[in-house]
Amino acid sequence: MNQLVICLIICALTIISYAWGKLKMGTTAILSMVAFVITGCIDPATAVGNFANTNAVMMLSMFVVAAGFNRTRFVKNCASSVNKIARGSLTMVMFGYILITVILSQFIQSSMVVFGIMAPMLAASCEELKIKPSKVMFPLMIVCISTISVLPLGSGATQFAELNGYLEANAYTDYMVALTDPMKARLPMLILIAVYAIFFASRLAPDNPVVDTIAVKAKEDKKEALKPFQERAGYIIFILVTLGLIFQKLIGVEIWVICLAGAVAMVVTGVLSEQEAVESIPWWMGFLFVGSLTMGGALTETGAGEAVGNVLANVIGGLGNPYLIGIVFFIVPFALTQVMMNRSVITIFVPIAILACKSMGANPVGVMILVQSACLSSFMTPMATPAVPMCMAAGGYDLKSLFKQSIVPAILLCIVSVGWIMTVFPL
Repeated sequence: MNQLVICLIICALTIISYAWGKLKMGTTAILSMVAFVITGCIDPATAVGNFANTNAVMMLSMFVVAAGFNRTRFVKNCASSVNKIARGSLTMVMFGYILITVILSQFIQSSMVVFGIMAPMLAASCEELKIKPSKVMFPLMIVCISTISVLPLGSGATQFAELNGYLEANAYTDYMVALTDPMKARLPMLILIAVYAIFFASRLAPDNPVVDTIAVKAKEDKKEALKPFQERAGYIIFILVTLGLIFQKLIGVEIWVICLAGAVAMVVTGVLSEQEAVESIPWWMGFLFVGSLTMGGALTETGAGEAVGNVLANVIGGLGNPYLIGIVFFIVPFALTQVMMNRSVITIFVPIAILACKSMGANPVGVMILVQSACLSSFMTPMATPAVPMCMAAGGYDLKSLFKQSIVPAILLCIVSVGWIMTVFPL
């Protein structure tokens, strides 16, 4: 039995365990990591190195920053102001938060960070309205993921250059991607997801958390109010972290450093005690993320992604309909990105899309953006992107409730993305 088959078997067993729910997801993730190492699917040093992954540090640090922000009256006052403007309407509350999320997602190239900024305020608004976080965290998360870098602002302004780099690397420069092409292709998707999140997503969400959430309100209510210095420090640190993330490229500091510095500042200034900071971190989610990184690394090292890509290249040769070709180039990367890092999937499938179009003498721009869109829209499993396990912890979702909420937006994304992109950018 070769490494590829072994890797796929371990992946399948891991996903079955997540769905089965008898073991904690963090436990399953660590067991799968051990299995990948023992069977030689991934190097032990690489697996252990995932514990120091910058995304993991960034994710856990944002929980501490958010916990410190939640200790202040500022977040509750902001939530109350939003609720007054919305007049108690959940739809209007979601409209306000989703609009801000879409704007932030154009400047901060991390869905996890955007979610970490917006989730505390949305949770506070819903708490005042007596609405459970399980009704709102998934809609917020899919907007954070699916609308990132759509507009040619911030990181979105570099998308065309990256795609043109792939064209040059594969010696197919008959066609080039314009600055506004990614926006033109993905804008309908942004509008679709925003509308769905505001008006429809909460209807499919569970009325109550399926598992415990990261917020333990009973304990928080017993805590004394912060002193004036700590109160001001709490929201000043949160605002500075947010501004630092928005202007990260200008100040030249890594995102994970900004998040970690904010977490440390919350403790140093006394907004949170050391114990409160440690308790604010859902460690099971950290283990889940590390296990997910290991699975993605194993799939990459054993060549699973390339094997799927080669099969895909052979299949599309027999498809004459451009929309069928578009469906294949969306669904396959979208599915793979649920268990692999999106950057790895993009690296594999964009060149395949270019070479396939080159062999047909076709325009590859639409297909390239379609692959990119599919890879940047992964939200169906906790292995897809760090924002998903953050959402599961904040909303109290298990894998079944997450998957149930994901089906409809995934289908809508596929239909709208393929229909629009393959029409606007015909082969």
